[in-house]
Amino acid sequence: MATLLAHIKVQPGREAEFEEIARGLHESTFLKETGVRHYEYFRAAEESLYYCFLAFDDFNAFLVHQTSDYHEAASPKLGELVADLKLEWIDPVGGGSKLPPTNMQLLAEGASDLTKTYHKVFAATVQAWWEAQRSS
Repeated sequence: MATLLAHIKVQPGREAEFEEIARGLHESTFLKETGVRHYEYFRAAEESLYYCFLAFDDFNAFLVHQTSDYHEAASPKLGELVADLKLEWIDPVGGGSKLPPTNMQLLAEGASDLTKTYHKVFAATVQAWWEAQRSS
């Protein structure tokens, strides 16, 4: 499983453009991907701040999402719109979520160069303290 929360700060005044792209990514993700469980955008209380909650069957399904043609096509425009981005790997609480734990995976054999890059850049960070909580 791979679950993360993206904190997305959009350039002031560019929120409508961002939301249009987010809607397109949401639609394409659910139409074309099989390993996605959640892919949802939210407006935060703070102006121009958004969250994206993402959960995939595994880390490789996350990489499929990140390297998809539609995601790659949206990236240059998102680069113009996003002032700051923080990707936070999160771990579901057993009994408090139906999602399985977040885990990192080895790179799939035959992966493209882009996938190899994203595997390194977006590596799922599994916190040591999660393991202790998972076993209790």
